[in-house]
Order: sequence, then C-alpha cells, then structure tokens
Amino acid sequence: MRLENRFEVAAPVDEAWALLNDIPRVVPCMPGAELTETVDANAWKGVVHVRLGPVALQFGTDVAREAADDAAHRVVLVTKARELRGRGSAQATIESSLREVDGTTNVEIVTELNLQGAVAQYGRGLVPEIAAQLTKQFADNVAALLDQEHDSPESAERAAPPPPVPVGGLGLGVRALWARLVRLLRRR
Repeated sequence: MRLENRFEVAAPVDEAWALLNDIPRVVPCMPGAELTETVDANAWKGVVHVRLGPVALQFGTDVAREAADDAAHRVVLVTKARELRGRGSAQATIESSLREVDGTTNVEIVTELNLQGAVAQYGRGLVPEIAAQLTKQFADNVAALLDQEHDSPESAERAAPPPPVPVGGLGLGVRALWARLVRLLRRR
C-alpha cells in the first residue's frame, strides 16, 4: 500500500534536513518509537510500541538508510519490522523530500508499506488514516524540537529523549474512522 503524507516545519530546510537525518535525535519524535542500537552510520535497530485497545504489540525494527541526496534534500529509509510475539510483520520503503518555502520547510513522505499476518488484519482499511495521524504527531514533535533548539541550542543537545509511549490505537482508530466518515459525507 502507498501512503503519502506532508507536513511543514517553521525552520530553514538545512536545519530540518540535519535533524531528520540524525536518526538518534529524530526517533523519539515518532510516537511509540524507541532506538535500541546504532549499528553504523546508516543502520539502526529499534522497537515500536503499539496499543490497539487491549492488544499491545511490539515490533523489533531494523532501519537502513538506502540513499541520501544532500543537495536535493531527499532520503530513502528501508525498514523491516517483526512483531515480537509472532503476530505479523511489516516492511516499508520511506522516501522523504524536503523543500524550502519562504523560510519554512515542506516535508513530503511517501511510504510503500507491506503488512503481513495478524497485524494486517488489525489495521485493514484504517492504515492510511492512522498514518496521517501519526505523521501529524511526528510533525508536531519535530517542530517542537526545532523550536527548542532555536531557543536554547545547548539545552536541546543535553536533553534526554522522553521515554517511548505506546501509540494508542483506539484513539487513533477513532480519529481515523471520523476522518473517513467526514470524507464520505463531503463527497455527497
């Protein structure tokens, strides 16, 4: 499945590019994500915590930077995730492109996502809406981090990342269903 999301941050493109390519600094901005190991300059391991009502899922995730073009502000990440209790897996290719517009940065994220196993059934039909909600939370967190660095660069470097909070699937699911309902009603 192909997911397309966009957001804007109030920072010059070079600052946003530097942050989005600093995986240890940016991972805590993703809801439910936790970096567990830096393998090398282009590979990382992590855990993503997701809660869908009473079901708690944890995904062991391998992330690799497949391509990066500093001049074009484009990066491609490949992820492979497996649910730690064997309830499924996911693979994604994530291409992010940044473009500066009047001192702000527009970020476009195109994800090719493949879900397998029970995980695919849990999220069937809601994945695009949930991805949009997660992207919004991620964008808000990135913007807050960039603002913090503008206000006090030395304290931002010393600040420890917050502990990961599982992504709450029920709340995301309700918002996703609501977004879908609103779109259906607008068509009529």
